[in-house]
Amino acid sequence: MNPDLDALKPYPFEKLAALKADVTPPAALTHIPLTIGEPQHAPYAGALEALVAHQQEMARYPATHGMPELRRSIAGWAARRFSLDGLDPDTQVLPVNGTREAIFAFVQAALDRSRPARVAVPNPFYQIYEGATLLAGGEPLYLDCVAEHGFRPDLEAVSAETWHQVQIVFLCSPGNPTGAVTPLADFQRLLELADEFDFLIASDECYSELYLDEAAPPPGLLQACAALGRHDYRRCLVFHSLSKRSNLPGLRSGFVAGDAALIAPFKRYRTYHGCAMSLPLQRASIAAWQDEQHVLANRNAYREKFAAVTEILAPVMEFPAPQASFYLWPAVPGGDDAAFTRALYAEEHVSVLPGSYMGRTSADGHNPGSGRVRLALVAELEATVEGARRLRRFIERQ
Repeated sequence: MNPDLDALKPYPFEKLAALKADVTPPAALTHIPLTIGEPQHAPYAGALEALVAHQQEMARYPATHGMPELRRSIAGWAARRFSLDGLDPDTQVLPVNGTREAIFAFVQAALDRSRPARVAVPNPFYQIYEGATLLAGGEPLYLDCVAEHGFRPDLEAVSAETWHQVQIVFLCSPGNPTGAVTPLADFQRLLELADEFDFLIASDECYSELYLDEAAPPPGLLQACAALGRHDYRRCLVFHSLSKRSNLPGLRSGFVAGDAALIAPFKRYRTYHGCAMSLPLQRASIAAWQDEQHVLANRNAYREKFAAVTEILAPVMEFPAPQASFYLWPAVPGGDDAAFTRALYAEEHVSVLPGSYMGRTSADGHNPGSGRVRLALVAELEATVEGARRLRRFIERQ
């Protein structure tokens, strides 16, 4: 077996299961999980109807590049959403089976292990960035996201010597687990650094459509490129998904877009990888990318939950004002996030994710996820509010 497999760290939910393994929660209380970021709202009906209507197309092999109609739908949506002058559906767009699969595959295709191969990732982070790097023979560079810097990576804290070793920089905006939004100025500063030090930028934007202020949608990397007149989007790829936007995590549908000089070899890699999206799923995806009303309704539902949960928890927990995504990132009383998580489960039958499980300890001995927990507000309003009430009750007893 590949010896690099031994470098992979336990997944956060594996560690969470071990933390709770010998705990017996109150049987009288229904379990409320606020852990996994799996949307529980109803999936977009138009996509499901398209799946059924085109089920006979399961009899055909799909192409790696996807249907022209799907690529055009994606290019049109991205151009409208991010104020792009244009996005060529034939050379700058590639449908993929969800962002997780695409992020992993891209690192395998892009990393050159014959020279220093560091991949910069936000810390705390979505663990696939790290796992993909390790299995591609690279070395993660953890960029701490702390409150003092708005829970965003401090690009100026990285030395020129270190930037010379970096081949790929991952951004996640809106951030998981923090919900922080990367402003255009940060994207544009990173573009300057990429030009200077010759690295690629991979922007994970799968939460981009879940934002709280309808007048302030989160900007994206391609938008930053367009504002600078970089319409070839050189050095840049963005990753988007229907999982959160349209409540379709099981569809495993998303796209990669950006620099045609990166899309072409990535497409070649994927042809050998054998990961083309089935035709009925592509038809469903077309329906989802072409409809915005269900996305607006989705945002409104999350706004209602954020407002209700914030009202309950703000008096007893400190957390950044949410901007986007469906997470809260509160500090825990006492500062021990694992002990807090275990006791909360034992007393209130509510599961949360320790922030330290999503971070890595930096050179100064600090894990930027420590002392916080991630709350995923993905369930329906009633269950989410009940979970928040139990959480407050637990804290007030301490």
